[in-house]
Amino acid sequence: MHTKAKNITTLFVLLLMLLSIITVSMTVGDFKMAPMQFIKTLFGMGNETDTMVLYEFRMPRLLVTILCGAALSLSGALLQSITKNPLADPGIVGINAGSGFFIALLIIFMPVDSNNFVYILPLFSMLGGLITAAVVFMLSSSRRGLNPMQMVLTGVGLSTALSGAMIMMTSTFNKEDVEFISKWLGGNIWGDTWPFVGMIACILLITLPILFMKLNILNILNTHEHISTGLGININRERLVICIIAVMLCASAVSICGSIAFVGLIAPHIARQLVGPRHQAFIPITLLLGAILLSFADTLGRLLIEPAGMPAGIIVSIIGAPYFLYLMRKGL
Repeated sequence: MHTKAKNITTLFVLLLMLLSIITVSMTVGDFKMAPMQFIKTLFGMGNETDTMVLYEFRMPRLLVTILCGAALSLSGALLQSITKNPLADPGIVGINAGSGFFIALLIIFMPVDSNNFVYILPLFSMLGGLITAAVVFMLSSSRRGLNPMQMVLTGVGLSTALSGAMIMMTSTFNKEDVEFISKWLGGNIWGDTWPFVGMIACILLITLPILFMKLNILNILNTHEHISTGLGININRERLVICIIAVMLCASAVSICGSIAFVGLIAPHIARQLVGPRHQAFIPITLLLGAILLSFADTLGRLLIEPAGMPAGIIVSIIGAPYFLYLMRKGL
C-alpha cells in the first residue's frame, strides 16, 4: 500500500476506534443510555434527565480524558524527539513528580479559593514541571550533549525523591487534602467539569499551531547535529522552546488528571511503528493514540469498579509497565 494511503487508512481506523470509545463511555454506567438515545440527546432531542447526565457529567469528563491523553502523548513524543531518547516520557523523566510536588506545596502553604483553583493549579504544576525538567537536563548533559540513559536514570531518581517528599508532606494535611493527593497520585481524573475542559483546550490551541510550524525542524533535529548546524538551526534554542511546550502540555494535563505515566511513552512508539518517524505523519497519529489510550483506560476503570471506578492511571500503568520492560529488553 502507498505510504500516504496507508497513513490515511491508519488515521481513519483510529478515528473509528475513538468514536467507538466515545459511544461506549457515554452510554454505560449507573445510568444506562441506548446508543440512539445518546445520539438524539447529543443533538438536543433528548429528555431533561438524559441531557443533564450527558452534558453535565459524562461529556466534560470524556473531553478531559481525550484532551489530556492527547497532551500527554504529544509531550512524550516531543521529549523523545529532542533528546533522541525513545525511553523519554514525562513520568519517567520526573516532570509528573515535579508537578505533583509543587501542587502539594500549593495546598499546604497557599490555600486557594475553589473558584480560582482551575487557574492557579496548572500554573504551579507547570512551574514544578519546568524546574524538574531543567534539573534533569542539566544533570544528564555534558560537552558531548545529552546522555539518553543517564537522563532516564536521573529522572527516575529525582521522581522517587520528589514523590517521597510529597508523601512525607501529606502528614501535615487535613483529611480532605490527603484524599485529594492520594487520588492525584493514583491518576484519578478529578478535574471533570467544563472549566477544566476549557483550560486544557486553550493549552492545546496555543501550543499546537507552534508545533505544526516546527515539524520540519523536529525532523532535522532527529538527524545528526552536524546536519542541523549546517542548515542554520540553533539547536539549543529550538530544543529549549520545544521542551517548554512539552512541559506545558504535560503539566497542564497532570494537574487535571493526576499522575499518569506511560501514555507519553506508549503512544509515540506505536505511532512510529504505524506511520514511521516523519513528524508530519507521526504527530497526528500520536495525538489520536494518546486520546484513545486515556479515554479507554478511564472508561474501563469505571466499568470494572462501579460506582467509584478504578483510577485511569492504574489501568494505564498495568498496560504501560510491561511495554516499558519490553522496550528496555529490546535495548531501545
